[in-house]
Amino acid sequence: MLLLPVRTHVVIGFYASIHQSILSYVLVQTSHTFGAVCFAPAGYPYNLDFDFSPLTQFQSFSINNLGDPFIESNYGVHSRQFEVAVLDWFARLWELKQDEYWGYITNCGTEGNLHGLLVGRELFPDGIMYASHESHYSVFKAARMYRVECVKIDTLVSGEMDCADFKSKLLMNPGCPAIVNVNIGTTVKGAIDDLDKIIRILEKCGFRDRFYIHCDGALAGLMMPFIKQAPKVTFEKPIGSVSISGHKFMGCPVPCGVVITRLAHVKVLSTDIEYLSSRDTTIMGSRNGHAPIFLWYTLNKKGYRGFRKEVRKCLRNAHYLANRLREEGVSASLNMLSSTVVFERPRDVAFVHKWQLACEGSIAHVVVMPNVSVEKLDGFVEELVANRSCWYDGKGHDIPCVAKDIGQDNCLCSLHNTKHKNVEEL
Repeated sequence: MLLLPVRTHVVIGFYASIHQSILSYVLVQTSHTFGAVCFAPAGYPYNLDFDFSPLTQFQSFSINNLGDPFIESNYGVHSRQFEVAVLDWFARLWELKQDEYWGYITNCGTEGNLHGLLVGRELFPDGIMYASHESHYSVFKAARMYRVECVKIDTLVSGEMDCADFKSKLLMNPGCPAIVNVNIGTTVKGAIDDLDKIIRILEKCGFRDRFYIHCDGALAGLMMPFIKQAPKVTFEKPIGSVSISGHKFMGCPVPCGVVITRLAHVKVLSTDIEYLSSRDTTIMGSRNGHAPIFLWYTLNKKGYRGFRKEVRKCLRNAHYLANRLREEGVSASLNMLSSTVVFERPRDVAFVHKWQLACEGSIAHVVVMPNVSVEKLDGFVEELVANRSCWYDGKGHDIPCVAKDIGQDNCLCSLHNTKHKNVEEL
């Protein structure tokens, strides 16, 4: 893996301040750079279709929601009223009563995972964590931070947890409670772990009342409720917590997220802090008070119908992209209920950087977000195909095999491309 160091020309005056004209020049140039790179983001799940200009009036305030969102601290410039309104909305979405839930707006999806898994560890100090190999890296970070044994579960070619392997490894530790991370959309392939099957396995293997499930729904956690045929993520099932990223599907100018858990659970890590006049229940102390206002504004502006419309658009466009790639002879796959299109990794680093593709091993992906239009997808495919003919010198047999990553049915290399084989046989 090539790691590129950051070199900066954005200097800071050490002894003397820098003239305003120079500062303005640097900022204008940076803004132009952002505008250029925002034209072609495809590999990362950020919805850039937002306009928060009505909220610029709040930029002159240092808004800090330090402490528990439900207990007002001595610091007066906060946005707890917006935060609680957002939390109420998500608790209702995931079917947890207002007097039975607790949650907060995090700084990112990672913090939501850290909090959800911490609650699980506090409830079951002798528990073992189970997570699929394709879980987000923050899940394994949590295991290291909390000194919890973590058992990695194999995955199917789709990226979904292999429940047979989960059952097998679960039965190796019958005396230890299970802390399970369930992916509601894996990072690379957008796969959905089978929550209902995981719950059945836990109960049949004798873990009833001895397990905690955290649902990592960073991107798809906010999409699933708006898809009719999708399995439900709900607190009516025996789950402990759900987290999502606020800056992904919703769209936000700052990284943020939401984590919801059961009120009874969070009491295991609550500590009153006198000088805050609040309670320590969150991972971070000081918390961004602008993010709740952004999320509140988006929820009210779009509403349930608006999100449903955007989800349908993303799924429709993702299918369009996957079909276009296959038509051009590019190996590609798309999981059901996902807007993440996986395909063979481009050979050109410059192409990867231009389109800001996320790559892993021999594959890359495009995450189709609300701001990604069909026209942009067409431009991406056309440029990929044009470059690809140079990478492989027009020789079909040089096309890489990605069957182990996306399945034989989706691989269009000379070995697995049925259409190609039939032509050769003729």
